[in-house]
Amino acid sequence: MASEIIVVPDLGGAEEVEVIEVSVAVGDSIDVEQTLVVLESDKATMEIPAPLAGKVLKVLVKEGDKIEVEGVPLVEVEIAVGSDTTLEAEPQNDEPKPPEPAVESEVSNPPVTPSVPEVVKDQPKDASPQKKTSAIVDAPALASLTQKDETAVYAGPLVRKLAREMGVDFANVKGTGPRGRILKEDIQTYVKSLTQKSSSSTVAGGSGIPPVPDTDFSRFGDCEVLAMTKIEKLTAANMHRSWLNVPHVTQFDDADITELESFRKSLKAEGETRQVKLTPVAFILKACAVALAHNPVLNRSIHSDGANYTQKHYLHIGMAVDTPRGLMVPVIRDVDKKSLWQLAEEIAVLAAKARDGKLTVNEMQGGCFTVSSLGAMGGQGFTPVVNTPQVAILGVSKAQIKPQWNGSEFVPRNMLPLSLSYDHRVVNGGDAGHYMTELVTLLSDIRGLLL
Repeated sequence: MASEIIVVPDLGGAEEVEVIEVSVAVGDSIDVEQTLVVLESDKATMEIPAPLAGKVLKVLVKEGDKIEVEGVPLVEVEIAVGSDTTLEAEPQNDEPKPPEPAVESEVSNPPVTPSVPEVVKDQPKDASPQKKTSAIVDAPALASLTQKDETAVYAGPLVRKLAREMGVDFANVKGTGPRGRILKEDIQTYVKSLTQKSSSSTVAGGSGIPPVPDTDFSRFGDCEVLAMTKIEKLTAANMHRSWLNVPHVTQFDDADITELESFRKSLKAEGETRQVKLTPVAFILKACAVALAHNPVLNRSIHSDGANYTQKHYLHIGMAVDTPRGLMVPVIRDVDKKSLWQLAEEIAVLAAKARDGKLTVNEMQGGCFTVSSLGAMGGQGFTPVVNTPQVAILGVSKAQIKPQWNGSEFVPRNMLPLSLSYDHRVVNGGDAGHYMTELVTLLSDIRGLLL
């Protein structure tokens, strides 16, 4: 019997993905392109298809597994006619050795004693060494750091070493291996849980800001508590971090897009021939890119040290898309180098992938600037939150016919409300004014895009 192991492909830049669905079981017959498992990163789900047809011999992952690198085995498939007997699981070769024989690596790298507040200096000068030691052991700072005897822990040498390096107390880790064995993944899961708790507390309060107390809404009527999705939690954390760290200023203006809309509608027949819908978003992205090229201050990112910034010489623009799973921001690269037709086609493809939850991590990275359009939903204006580490974001509301004075009379014009939020640490009012003025000019007379 010939078999092949199907592994995790290139993760597209994701640092870690989680197995959220196993779509096959042992004994299943599968076809080419049939979904085997579904993986989820922070902002996207990825269906892993079968590259060949055959019969499932082993499923090597389970729901909830965390994967950090490509090449991790997923499924073993029989690819030739033969016995359908499932292969027996290979014995693990990293079983821990009995505690009696000392492991050399552990002897040469003993556990590091955690530092504690100085207690000895408060003892009387004639205090005996025994009393000083007792004082240190009884210190409250050590109460939560007492280590379980490592010789009683069911874990291999490499896992023990990882635990020491990460400062993890085995007493707090639940082993998920055979017979309660502590695996490397258990250590990583424990550390990640601590990080998530810290992140959650930051979202709730953070930076000394008192958290908003929970309210028992069931006192007022029927209600239910629902868990936030991963995307919703990530978005909340990002928005909270940006709002706390970025001094926001928002500038408003209206662009006269009467001629732009007339020109766009005149291309409807050509769009049908090309099978591409030319939307106002393509013009807006193009105008934003041209204005960014002429106003590079808005194409910077400030360093965490507050003393340096990065000046970007590329023009990638993020496009916020509202999806059933939450707000997604695919990034269109090199907007300044693409035609309106190319932009329109790419906008449609990425928006569809966002709504289907099929964006890759790479397709959501590298943006210099973001456009958030609520034009389809209405409204006269809003103040978007800067998508840090970017320093500016453009909010687009619904265009309306409004009377405009032409010097002799009021005439109806199609006016598009724009709102530019920016990071005042990098962008000052003059910078934002120049950018917004040029953007409005470009949208009012799209011939400027050719210059």
